[in-house]
Amino acid sequence: MSNQHTVTLNDGVEIPVYGFGTYQIPPDGSTYRAVRQALELGIRHIDTAAAYFNEREVGQAVRDSGIPREEIFVTSKLWLQDYGYEPAKKGIQVSLDKLGLGYIDLYLIHQPYGDVPGAWKAMEEAKQAGKLRSIGVSNMTPKIWQAFVPQFDTLPSVNQVEFHPYFQQRELRKILDQAGVRLESWGPLAQGNPALLADPVVTRLAQRYGKDPGQIILRFELQEGVIVFPKSVHPQRMKSNMALFDFALTEEEMAAMEALDTGKGFHDPDAPGVAAFLLGAFDVHADDGKE
Repeated sequence: MSNQHTVTLNDGVEIPVYGFGTYQIPPDGSTYRAVRQALELGIRHIDTAAAYFNEREVGQAVRDSGIPREEIFVTSKLWLQDYGYEPAKKGIQVSLDKLGLGYIDLYLIHQPYGDVPGAWKAMEEAKQAGKLRSIGVSNMTPKIWQAFVPQFDTLPSVNQVEFHPYFQQRELRKILDQAGVRLESWGPLAQGNPALLADPVVTRLAQRYGKDPGQIILRFELQEGVIVFPKSVHPQRMKSNMALFDFALTEEEMAAMEALDTGKGFHDPDAPGVAAFLLGAFDVHADDGKE
């Protein structure tokens, strides 16, 4: 991955800072086509999950790409129904089998509720066995982090959370920075929030650099040390989202972007009832044997 912009995680694994997210891309051939297109454009970091129901198509696209396996970084995630030590061992194997890539570069606790420590132990063992290169968590707020991570034998390498200029996770980032844990953003463009894309600070910088608002936002996030993977099924949008490495924002411009923080996001993992809602919303075993 020498031609990729990468950072090194706290376990020594190298990860591309720019990737391609597959959330809400259906497994009807759409995921396969989108991932093949992303790989053809030069993206080498693909993010999927058991609860996205498209691991098979991601794996097939990677295998069919003709690109050496070691040059592509693949992330997947364990879902709530498979938490606990024994269920997690099975869940990890299901992801490995569906992807069919030999190993997974990064595997995450997708939602931090229930028997997270049991699942983490299974992930640690899978990493030691070479099935997973790196392991991490997702959607952990400071409160949830303090509840679970002290019980782990090893630190997560990443925490994948909502992050964008309107929600910059300041408290969480202090904790992660102290622990040497990387923050990944699952919503780097605030899910296409029109207010953010039209924000005067963003549009002024876009005009200054001859970029579009999305490129300014993603560039800001990269300079903040955040790993990003915007999602698009449109090749032209994929291509423009990648044009981030031929300019840099100044300290003054970064400060103006930092001042956009509202401290509030779309998703609050600490809210009551979230775990029950998520467990009911996605059944990762519903399609067992049907995919």
